[in-house]
Amino acid sequence: MDSTSAARRRINAIHSHLVTSSRSSPLLLSSNPTAGEFYLDNGYSVVLPEKLSSGKWNVYRSARSPFKLVSRFPDHPDIATLHDNFEHAVHDFRDYKYLGTRVRVDGTVGDYKWMTYGEVGTARTALGSGLVHHGITTGSSVGIYFINRPEWLIVDQACASYSYVSVPLYDTLGPDAVKFIVNHANVQAIFCVAETLNSLLSGLSEMPSVRLVVVVGGLNESLPSLPPSAGVKVVSYSVLLNQGRSNPQPFCPPKPDDVATLCYTSGTTGTPKGVVLTHANLIANVAGSSFSVKFFSSDIYISYLPLAHIYERANQILAVYFGVAVGFYQGDNMKLLDDLAALRPTVFSSVPRLYNRIYDGITNAVKTSGGLKERLFNAAYNAKKQALLNGKSASPIWDRLVFNKIKDRLGGRVRFMTSGASPLSPEVLEFLKICFGGRVSEGYGMTETSCVISGMDEGDNLTGHVGSPNPACEVKLVDVPEMNYTSADEPHPRGEICVRGPIIFRGYYKDEVQTREVIDEDGWLHTGDIGLWLPGGRLKIIDRKKNIFKLAQGEYIAPEKIENVYAKCRFVGQCFIYGDSFNSSLVAVVSVDPDVLKSWAASEGIKGDLRELCNNPRVKAAVLSDMDAVGRESQLRGFEFAKAVTLVLEPFTLENGLLTPTFKIKRPQAKEYFAEAITNMYKELAASDPTAKKAL
Repeated sequence: MDSTSAARRRINAIHSHLVTSSRSSPLLLSSNPTAGEFYLDNGYSVVLPEKLSSGKWNVYRSARSPFKLVSRFPDHPDIATLHDNFEHAVHDFRDYKYLGTRVRVDGTVGDYKWMTYGEVGTARTALGSGLVHHGITTGSSVGIYFINRPEWLIVDQACASYSYVSVPLYDTLGPDAVKFIVNHANVQAIFCVAETLNSLLSGLSEMPSVRLVVVVGGLNESLPSLPPSAGVKVVSYSVLLNQGRSNPQPFCPPKPDDVATLCYTSGTTGTPKGVVLTHANLIANVAGSSFSVKFFSSDIYISYLPLAHIYERANQILAVYFGVAVGFYQGDNMKLLDDLAALRPTVFSSVPRLYNRIYDGITNAVKTSGGLKERLFNAAYNAKKQALLNGKSASPIWDRLVFNKIKDRLGGRVRFMTSGASPLSPEVLEFLKICFGGRVSEGYGMTETSCVISGMDEGDNLTGHVGSPNPACEVKLVDVPEMNYTSADEPHPRGEICVRGPIIFRGYYKDEVQTREVIDEDGWLHTGDIGLWLPGGRLKIIDRKKNIFKLAQGEYIAPEKIENVYAKCRFVGQCFIYGDSFNSSLVAVVSVDPDVLKSWAASEGIKGDLRELCNNPRVKAAVLSDMDAVGRESQLRGFEFAKAVTLVLEPFTLENGLLTPTFKIKRPQAKEYFAEAITNMYKELAASDPTAKKAL
């Protein structure tokens, strides 16, 4: 039987289980109660069998498009590539504001100055023509080596229209990684800024593929001229634009299956991996997201999350589709609040680290204000919370009295907030909804899926999950017996999250082995994340599979889960959990919160500077005791508790090589960095506790 008829049988078998729902959107489906074996109540997802022969209903799809995975925008099926998407925007929103930056006048940062969609379209054409003029051939890789600014997106649009492959080069990856990526991706042209030019030029002899370096923000007369033998031209961005205007070239539009970008992920081990994403991948993901995320041409978005990461990249593709104005931050996170006040955005995308800082800042200010102000805030908060739970609007008096002042911190007009990259706690998500008054949506995704795998649906007031599948993919959970996660678990099925559909990347560039490790023969991408299905088809992330290791007694450990628990301990700034199959217990390296440690030591009458405090046995015992209390509260199992701790003052950072650019711990590097401390902790344990000795 061919695959088409098999798929049709599968759909026919499923069709009788579903009826169109009239509750809200005509696109949503609900269960047909007459079909006894399948029942779905208030579902955001629809459950399908992967194979009819197995009888297992284990594949979840969005209830918005259960019979066909989305690959194009429903309203614009003709948009198949990033070039098509931008051409649509230039046509429909030609005179609308698109890219904005703050202008410096006499050294003072002023208001935003804007380029329209039409003006950016013209610059894109000139830039692409300039690259063609310099002999950069179709299909070549073009590196972008600076932080968010208008030129980043103009270069990216030029790459799409002239069939080049854009390759973001993180400023946080450091020179060695940049050199590796340039050589690995065979990058022929690099766009950089004056500040990074010298470091780039000093390594050019080790990057033989590079033929053109374009300096943004530099004056052409001040740029170095390389000898002809180098085979590399250095020009300013403005000169390249003029060369393109003088030598206009027709577009060379890509096909949907052409590679759009190579996104290098730092990974927690070894060299960066190049994620190959096609135009079809990116359009499918954003088209799926557009079912639940609606922007308008009147919206204003602030761009400060790194464009080198897929989260911000996908947001920009969606912004173009809807004709949104995009204002850039100055490039300094410390001045972000000032930029927000000037731009007054309506859409704000961020990560939990920043939302947690907002939450901590406001709650601490409320506590220290005390008295009437604290009581007023609590009354307003509870009244609004109750209204939200009941699906009603709270009295506007609370906004006027309390919340408008808080809203002003983000410019006063934010109507939609998104969170991604790591889990956002339910308390903080609820807090953002109440204080800022708009929609707050948490999503889950990864570079290998072109961004969004799932997202919270509008009107869903339940927190603590990452929503239903993107209509452009299907999701299943696969048993992980060594971690005791199975589809038969009660009350919720659990397992490794696997994803399939048009959003799945083509593979890791020049790395068939690692590609086969994550994509199986049926096309399922194995994410390494552990999830469970909540009622209504909502996905919840509960654990991580990839970094698991075994202790000597055979117990499996997922260190990131334990580190997240210990992060709640008041003394802990950051935590690295270590164990291996030669030892029966875990040890921890804790980068302490210096303020908390100093304050506690003073209250206990313990003297000494911070370094002395970190080495004080009494202090170590107190920190370990506090970690134990937090562990018990979070119901860690006995073998998941750290039995020894080393306290350090130095935080884990990108600079000391202990963190990835997405702030995950680089485990092999951390193991090496703290090797002496780890050895000493196991020696101490062996001396005091015979069960902690190495397995023979």
